[in-house]
Amino acid sequence: MSNAASLVDQAKEWAGHYGSFANGTEGAVLSVPLRFRGCWERGDADDLAGIFTENGSLLLGDEQLKGREEIRTYLTDQFAGPYRGTSVVDEPASVRFIAEGVAVAITRGGFTQPGETIPAPEREVRTTWVIVQRDGEWQLLAYQSSPITG
Repeated sequence: MSNAASLVDQAKEWAGHYGSFANGTEGAVLSVPLRFRGCWERGDADDLAGIFTENGSLLLGDEQLKGREEIRTYLTDQFAGPYRGTSVVDEPASVRFIAEGVAVAITRGGFTQPGETIPAPEREVRTTWVIVQRDGEWQLLAYQSSPITG
């Protein structure tokens, strides 16, 4: 099965997680977190970095990464080390369109260790996604996760 077909199958499986946001433009925007989740689950730093705009930003824990290459390099190292086998789980809380082709999505979830289905309380996060439409494709401009506890 091709990588694209695999991503589509995974997105279909997870689409139910987006409840009232499952159709239309909101659903298209929320395809970005689904793609992010799929890439993370596969430990695919290249595809995950490709979800971002060229000048995208990723704030993950205390790491502020700018641009696809910095994101790719960091995640390649992390997927080979502490993030190996981890997953991202999230549920959408809101989607707002702030301009033509610009949306802000908020999700709640976290990171799971191998064998877990839900994140431990200390790994629960709320994430802000700034998602923009470029050349007809929704891409991630900025990602910021913040701990819910602590």
